[in-house]
Amino acid sequence: MKNITIYDIAKEADVSVTTVSRVLNGTAPVKASTKEAVLRVIEKHKFQPNALARSLIKKETGTIAMIVPDITNPFFPEVFWGSENEAREKGYTFFLCNSAGEYGRESEYLSILREKRVEGIIFVGGRINLANCPPELVQEVVDTAKGIPVVLVNGHLAKSQLHRVYTDEAAGAALAAQHVIDLGHREIAFIGGMEELTTTIQKVKAVKRKLEEHGLGLRKDRLLFGEFSITAGRELMAKLLEQADRPTAVICVNDFTAIGAIKAATERGLRIPDDISIVGFDDSPLSTAVIPELTTVTQNTNELGKLAVERIYQINNGLPAKRSTVLQPKLVVRQSTGRAPGMA
Repeated sequence: MKNITIYDIAKEADVSVTTVSRVLNGTAPVKASTKEAVLRVIEKHKFQPNALARSLIKKETGTIAMIVPDITNPFFPEVFWGSENEAREKGYTFFLCNSAGEYGRESEYLSILREKRVEGIIFVGGRINLANCPPELVQEVVDTAKGIPVVLVNGHLAKSQLHRVYTDEAAGAALAAQHVIDLGHREIAFIGGMEELTTTIQKVKAVKRKLEEHGLGLRKDRLLFGEFSITAGRELMAKLLEQADRPTAVICVNDFTAIGAIKAATERGLRIPDDISIVGFDDSPLSTAVIPELTTVTQNTNELGKLAVERIYQINNGLPAKRSTVLQPKLVVRQSTGRAPGMA
């Protein structure tokens, strides 16, 4: 079957190629009767213009890309979902790039996306969460942003002046700490996250500050770092429970870690929250899929994704665009936290 081209459409409708182009792209007025004739031929052949050819003419691809470090972590698909919904509203389509936490792969994606001439890049996780990101990795993103709008979600690159949308994770960790303190807990631990990542550093500092406000401290043996996975949560919680004086409340870096912690505590015969309380972070869909349902902190994931796309749209259309937008977290209290053991 012959591939129908814009030239075939023009010939059959007895108009110029320019006229067909104007009808397709709405770049100039076309007489109603002529437009109708062109559209009849287009409908007859179910013609769809080649997207790449159209992008070369209009210098637009209608595509936004998102780079994430771990597509299996529910936080990132939730941000993507918010972005995609907003993108559809604004006429964009999406590339989703999973770097698997490899900075080299992030670099490859940045190069590919420049070649693809995407109209915006949303960067989530990876290098933008490093407390001390190597200058060459920062420069790659800065150089990309000179030609393509780049928005960082829940991250920052020092001295880059890139656009950011983020949740105040420190405020969220403080909410979690205040919650267990209000429940009478005094033996409190924090588990999960990598020491070199800002998302971990901010949360740990906030928990320590909140405990100090109440005359409490976070013991070194109750601060255990690791990955952000269920497996890491299970292993770190097991280490805590091996201690002679185990904590009565555990704050976790994210929901994945918290679910692993619940598994480890349950396997040892502990009741949650009667014997030990556990708090997560992110309010991912998994937080209501476990028993007991997880007390956690919402990061406004959908809103983060939506705002990132909105920012790209504003930049591309010459509209006022804030350099930085911060969202406030909320504590979501469910079944995994309760009064400290021995308290009425």
